[in-house]
Amino acid sequence: MDDLVRTHHDGPVDGAAAAALADRGLRLTRVPNDDRPGFGSWLDAVARGFLDGERSDLHRAAAFERLGQRRLIGVFDDSAPEPTVPVGTFASWVSELTVPGGTSIPSCAISSVTVAPTHHRRGIARAMMEGELRAADALGVPVAVLTVSESTLYGRYGFASAAAAVSLRIETRRAGWTGPAAPGRVDFISRERWRELAPQVHERGRTRRAGEIEMPGGHWDRLARTRPDAEDPGKVRAVQYAGLDGDVTGVAVYSVEENHDDFTKSIAHVHLLLAGDDDAYAGLWRFFLQLDLIGEVRASELSLDEPLLWMIADQRAAVITVRDHQYVRVLDVPAALTARRYGAAGVFALDVADPLGIGGGRWVLRVDADGAGAVSPWEGDAPEGAVRVQLGTAELSALYLGGVSAAALATAGRLRASDVVALARTFAWHESPRLSFWY
Repeated sequence: MDDLVRTHHDGPVDGAAAAALADRGLRLTRVPNDDRPGFGSWLDAVARGFLDGERSDLHRAAAFERLGQRRLIGVFDDSAPEPTVPVGTFASWVSELTVPGGTSIPSCAISSVTVAPTHHRRGIARAMMEGELRAADALGVPVAVLTVSESTLYGRYGFASAAAAVSLRIETRRAGWTGPAAPGRVDFISRERWRELAPQVHERGRTRRAGEIEMPGGHWDRLARTRPDAEDPGKVRAVQYAGLDGDVTGVAVYSVEENHDDFTKSIAHVHLLLAGDDDAYAGLWRFFLQLDLIGEVRASELSLDEPLLWMIADQRAAVITVRDHQYVRVLDVPAALTARRYGAAGVFALDVADPLGIGGGRWVLRVDADGAGAVSPWEGDAPEGAVRVQLGTAELSALYLGGVSAAALATAGRLRASDVVALARTFAWHESPRLSFWY
């Protein structure tokens, strides 16, 4: 894995993408992570693209320290008044994606995709995305993943929303607590202590839920506000849950929004709650729902089947919002489909159309009684008794984590299958996929 991470990070840009932009008077290149001035200009372009304010020297220094593992791409217009500031940005790194069955596979995580408004409709985003997807595929990375600020942009590249995110607003007085009484204890800790504990707790629970990836470098300090450029770090509080044996199996960070008209109606914002076991989960959530002077608890990036909703007396005390979150793009169909487990046995002849010509083709997926899959090329007639399926890469990517129903996609006209029920049963998983943060 380490060799793959380094090879991906240090590899050249895609030649076809560079040539396409060169024809438009633009230069596609990799921005070296050790080039402080170049990195600062790249970061300024990213901030502009996401409508953030200008970055100070303190911001640039903090980001320079935390983004060293990312492969940084820039598109430059050498005829622009400030030619050192890119007009297009892209970042990626090889991470591990948890798939149904509890295993992890290499994935190309993508972030910081921007194009300057002055350079729209010049093929910049397409060149960067297609070039970097081809580069990842050439290295044998089975899937690409991203979280998005504009949900309509990435379907054209074969991405699909595969893990939704739930946000909850819970009225504490009405909710009550009917969940279990965890045997351990919850204690306040410093943000620095939380920063030390959180990575190991997250890693303990990451493979329990499909859709999670490794926490990117720098995110821990951002969440704990232990970075030197953090704003109002004192507003964040941290707690831990320890079992009877003293082992810390859960941590959380939160902040409080005071209601100055009625202090008993203040709001607790749970920024991240990590639980390595069921006791830690129950113990930490009970703590938040029973906080003094808190009338509402808010949390986001939760799962569609969040157990918390079955730990309160009145589910109507919770306002539930669902939105798209973790997007997946299958690059290598055989590798991706072989890596995950399935909900039922079956044989499927898959005719996959890929808009970029990366992962398309005809494949036979055979799933045994234990849920293990094997993939082979589909040549000639389909195997006898196989369910024939016609779909695009985006639809296959939506199904991949087990959280999107094949029956729903078929009804929506997004795929065709000779036995939709069998397809839906096999690709389904017993837990909804989840990604607990943005990247």
